[in-house]
Amino acid sequence: MSTHSEDTRPGPGLVRGILTGFGLLAVVSILLGVATGLARRLASPLPVAPAVHAAVGPAAESHARDELAATRKQVDRATRVLAFATRFSIPVDLSAAIFDAALAEGITPELGYRLVQVESRFLRGAASNRGAFGLTQVRLPTARSYLPGATESDLRDRDTNLRLGFRYLRDLLRRFDGDLELALVAYNRGPTLVDSIATSGGDPMNGYADMVLAGVRPSTRAKPTVRRGS
Repeated sequence: MSTHSEDTRPGPGLVRGILTGFGLLAVVSILLGVATGLARRLASPLPVAPAVHAAVGPAAESHARDELAATRKQVDRATRVLAFATRFSIPVDLSAAIFDAALAEGITPELGYRLVQVESRFLRGAASNRGAFGLTQVRLPTARSYLPGATESDLRDRDTNLRLGFRYLRDLLRRFDGDLELALVAYNRGPTLVDSIATSGGDPMNGYADMVLAGVRPSTRAKPTVRRGS
């Protein structure tokens, strides 16, 4: 799923990407302020009458803790999305789409970014001479196993393409008992061929897994999946 006949630039322009980045930075700053305020409230609650505190104190504290946890999660997401956008020199909105799709399908985000980089160089309109399309270079037969009736237009949709590609990789990891390198080679060569080569005593490795995993952290190699939606 790697040879391309069409190169198109990522949708958002450079100026839009910069403005989006600054906007997200502002959100991070605001959320950090909220998180700090909530943390202070938890550490030093406002004085209230003992009877009132007894009635509503625990509930209010629980609510504040929930708010703080949710805010910290948002801050963490925004910070990581910006870090990946910088690392891979891509627009922030594309970075956010890859990050969210990876988590939704149970794939470690770093692995998701590297897969997209190798498959399409982050080009939404990438197409191969083997009939693979989009950011994750999914082919129609593969897509239709998850989305019956899928069309080429579906595969050119950014979010649909990301979800399908990451879901396919997640299923390959399950099929190959968590062996990340085998799963990646199967993504590139097809699981039937990989099974056939391995069964006959051959080595299915073709260098594809090494390309995807170049520069990937040991923790991602050791645990390429996460709980879906985490």
